[in-house]
Amino acid sequence: MRLSEQIERFMDHLASERAYSVHTVRGYRIDLEQFRVFVEKEREGEDHPIIDYRTLRAYLGTLYSRYKRTTVSRKLSAVRSFLTFLEKRGIRKDNPGAEVSTPKRGKPIPAYLPVDDMFRLLAVPDQKDSLGLRDLAIMEVLYSCGLRVSELAGLDMDDVNPKERLLRVIGKGNKERVVPVGRTALRSLDLYLEVVASSRAKAWGDVQRGPLFLNNRGGRLTTRSIARVIKKYVTACGMTSDISPHSLRHSFATHLLDGGADLRSVQELLGHASLSTTQKYTHVSLDRLMAVYDKAHPRR
Repeated sequence: MRLSEQIERFMDHLASERAYSVHTVRGYRIDLEQFRVFVEKEREGEDHPIIDYRTLRAYLGTLYSRYKRTTVSRKLSAVRSFLTFLEKRGIRKDNPGAEVSTPKRGKPIPAYLPVDDMFRLLAVPDQKDSLGLRDLAIMEVLYSCGLRVSELAGLDMDDVNPKERLLRVIGKGNKERVVPVGRTALRSLDLYLEVVASSRAKAWGDVQRGPLFLNNRGGRLTTRSIARVIKKYVTACGMTSDISPHSLRHSFATHLLDGGADLRSVQELLGHASLSTTQKYTHVSLDRLMAVYDKAHPRR
């Protein structure tokens, strides 16, 4: 079986058996196509090029000269997962990826907004028109629930339970979780849904049907459109350009930890499979804690 055919089988596995999103599968495909091109160039003329430890080390060498360590780690992870799949399916007898160590990565602090800046951002949308009400509801729900932008875009009307103050969210790997939503976010959502009720009924036949957040044509709002919404108000506030929809998720997690929430609860709210993923937010909180300590302790 050619390397390209092996990659296609792995892609099918990710999409059908692992239920990875289209974007995730596309990312794996890009990384593995790059690996395939390298291997076939190194082993030019071979119908079934050998992939061994030396091949992987040579490939890593080319990556280090072109990419940051985080990118190198991601690309190596894709190759490792691919080789593990081949071994488990009996296509390969060994897994040379297990012999290659992962590059050490730094732990960058996620971009987030202090509480005052978060409130300032939420005060910008014009609440006198439907577009401003929609944009405010988007930001309020993102910050109130700590959602990924893809999770927000995927929300439907029947995912909201205002009486119980809960949202049903479909996260990574098609995993469902239920998260609380704040009263302020629900009020913003109610105002938005009220002004778009007629257009929703026209597009979907019922005010209780369809995507939660609509575009101008009555269809589902995309992740790119949501990113543009955030960028618009970040720019209006004169804030740093690296603030994105994901920054509101980071702000949610950081503010909860600063307010005394335990790490395990924040992990559940964010939908992280591993606690280690959530721990990156403790670096932000510890920085603040040290600042308070240095300012307040009499023998600092």
